Amino acid sequence: MTLKIINPKSLGAPRGYSNGVMAEGERLLFIAGQIAWNRDQQLVSDDLVEQFDRALGNVIAVVTEAGGRADQIVRLIIYVTDKDNYKALMEQIGERYRARMGKHFPAMVLVEVAGLLEDRAQIEIEGVAVL
Repeated sequence: MTLKIINPKSLGAPRGYSNGVMAEGERLLFIAGQIAWNRDQQLVSDDLVEQFDRALGNVIAVVTEAGGRADQIVRLIIYVTDKDNYKALMEQIGERYRARMGKHFPAMVLVEVAGLLEDRAQIEIEGVAVL
């Protein structure tokens, strides 16, 4: 599988994401929205940074179970219930992101939503990987 990052100069340099990722591979994996659940489907924390870390870890767990690696994730869609809180904690969230993903930045979007299915969940992450 080959990934090519697409960042047109006309859009300026993205920070912490790629504008596009062209993937050539054999299999596509669509990852359902993951929240900060543990194996017992209990939220691990009410802290957004902890929830982000666990939700991203759960996304990576799906990729790993399918035989892939974190660097094969080509798209992440992040839903948050409070974008201002997310922005205030971006430095800590970025540290957790890099601990799990290194300097691999797929195409990403952040969307603020009124709520998520699990009432205490503050973040949900879904994705696509090319394996």
